[in-house]
Amino acid sequence: MAALEEDFTLGGLVPGAGLDGLLGVERGHKADLFLVTDHGRTVVLYKVSDQKPLGCWSVKQGQTITCPAVCNFQTGEYVVVHDDKVLRIWKNEDVNLDKVFKATLSADVYRIHSLQNTEPLVLFREGAVRSLDVLLAEPQQKIEAVISDEEVIKWTKLFLDSNQPVLIFVTEKHGNYFVYMQVFNPHNLYKYTLLPGEENVSLSFAASVNGRLITLLCLSCNGCIYETMIPLNQDKPEEKKELVTSLLLKTYISCNVLKGVSFAILDKDHVAIMGTSLKTPKESISIWNIKFQTLQTSKELPQGTSGQLWCYGGKLFMLHGKFLTVIPFKCEISSLAASLGKLKHVQAPGTQTVSHFVNWGTFQGDGLESQDSNNLAPLKGQSRRSLRTRRNETRSQLQDSTDKEFLSCIKDASEKQLEQQLTKFLADKRTPDFQITVGHIVTELVGRCKTEPEFYPHSSLVQLIQTQVLSYSLCPDLMAVALEKRDVYLLQLCLQQFPDIPESITCACLKVFLSIGDDFLKGTDVNMESVVGYIDFLQDEKMGKSEIVQNGFSPVPLEDDNFEDKLNKSDDIMNTTLTCPVTPHKAALLNAILHSAYSETFLLPNLKDLTVQHVILFLQYLHFLYEKCSESASMTLPGPCPPTLNQIMDWICLLLDAHFTVIVMIPEAKGILASLYKFVKAQVWVYSELNKIEGSLQQLQKMHQQRNTGLYSIEVLELI
Repeated sequence: MAALEEDFTLGGLVPGAGLDGLLGVERGHKADLFLVTDHGRTVVLYKVSDQKPLGCWSVKQGQTITCPAVCNFQTGEYVVVHDDKVLRIWKNEDVNLDKVFKATLSADVYRIHSLQNTEPLVLFREGAVRSLDVLLAEPQQKIEAVISDEEVIKWTKLFLDSNQPVLIFVTEKHGNYFVYMQVFNPHNLYKYTLLPGEENVSLSFAASVNGRLITLLCLSCNGCIYETMIPLNQDKPEEKKELVTSLLLKTYISCNVLKGVSFAILDKDHVAIMGTSLKTPKESISIWNIKFQTLQTSKELPQGTSGQLWCYGGKLFMLHGKFLTVIPFKCEISSLAASLGKLKHVQAPGTQTVSHFVNWGTFQGDGLESQDSNNLAPLKGQSRRSLRTRRNETRSQLQDSTDKEFLSCIKDASEKQLEQQLTKFLADKRTPDFQITVGHIVTELVGRCKTEPEFYPHSSLVQLIQTQVLSYSLCPDLMAVALEKRDVYLLQLCLQQFPDIPESITCACLKVFLSIGDDFLKGTDVNMESVVGYIDFLQDEKMGKSEIVQNGFSPVPLEDDNFEDKLNKSDDIMNTTLTCPVTPHKAALLNAILHSAYSETFLLPNLKDLTVQHVILFLQYLHFLYEKCSESASMTLPGPCPPTLNQIMDWICLLLDAHFTVIVMIPEAKGILASLYKFVKAQVWVYSELNKIEGSLQQLQKMHQQRNTGLYSIEVLELI
């Protein structure tokens, strides 16, 4: 299956991005850096993880960038072309592009391509290709015409085949499409005629290379994707070669002409398609499985797009409105089992990825070890069906004996012996019945924990959970035993990996996390990944020196009866440096609660069992997270897997709904309620003013359309 994760804005409003969108998004000299070039005069270098620009360069007024800027990975410099022929090269420390290296070429440039481990290549509008070093040695050299008159380049891409560059580009002339492939060792140019599919209007192209074969995909105006194979191992270029296209995928749009569409190849089984149709004006982006011809996920883009899409390293880049938006995505290995449903998959750091889906081929005997195959060699005369049956029976007998031997040692082995045996068991090759076997082992261990109170194999249970094949329904008593033992690390792992935990168990974990002492947590293993980046790990000492009532709970009393005066008096409090009301260990445990799945209908009754002190403490922590989110323009917390703003707000609403009367009455909650009220009031005012500005701008636009001014005029506009 595939999924689109929560999107975020990269760098805010894109300068110079109009109806034509952007010229391009290209990789920088590091994996997290990207160069964004608009259709005007600006190139911006963004760092995606920080969601901020690191540098911005512009050409002079009157000049226009005509080619996306790229990074020369061999030198760490940036290269761009403006006014079709003027080449500029600069470094990070350069500020003014007018003072950097300049070279005027003899022909118009279409695109510059740059990849790791190869020098940049320059593709001219007439189809000729030169390396950047060759051009810099002689900028005014004669550039030959490769394509014919009135033939226009529509799309181009650079590949590496055995560390040798291969450039492919598609041209169009009078409705006919041609494919050119330029190889450099030896230097040969191949030309093909692209035979049309059912529709001869192609809107977007994408390609991938696998071995010695290039797969060219074409999105046509009927919403279908056609596939063409181009071999790389050709001897000599031949004239008038034809490429036959075959239908690969038919999307949900079948009869309408698409506007502003594009698509990208995500992996060998998935493509992302962005666009709209005349019948459904809402633009969206969707992921399709080309192997099973199914729509995996879709996301509406209400602010519209420019019809451009870029894909780099698990992230999609696009213009949403006039904002450069990044949407991370995940694509799992496509299989028949995966197409039947989607399971929650959370990989703990340092653990081996284990598929949640069954390998159907192993049930046909394809995964049998060579030793078993040799033992079955005399059975060649039997039918294929009986041979498969014998293989399955042999494997089942071997596995059953191993499982029974291991399960028998659980009944009387010590915790140390059990841990050693379990390590050996998990190191062996995993079989199709591995998930069921692990479930049996956990059930036996939990059963022994119930009968022997002194027996609790914490390390073994952690190992079994980290196999990532368990669920709550497979071992329902595991979390109950962990709650009884107050094993917070085990509970945290379960909350992170089990997709089917009942709401009552989630609330029971919340009670344990809120009530457990901070001294106990200091010596406990807790996964701190979710709090890295926004909580000070030295604040334990700071909190020890401050006045704490219980578990970091230190209410700020507001005694004034007038609520508005109370808000004004709390300004100094709200402007002070934020301090987390709980320790980092407890914050990491509470984040596991925020990430867990729940149904509001079943969760609310269980939340009512929380004590007042626990409600206030949890509400204070949620308020702290919310204030931290507000500090960032993207309204997100830093770190690898922090709580999202939606999760924070949902839990605030849940707590207020479950304990509304109590929270309104107790003095300890008035400070938090006052802060939330102040924020909501400020947001209402901001949106109200924005609506006024929007109305004024609409009126000005109408006035501008109605009035016909001369060639030169000065107008003074006053907004009241």
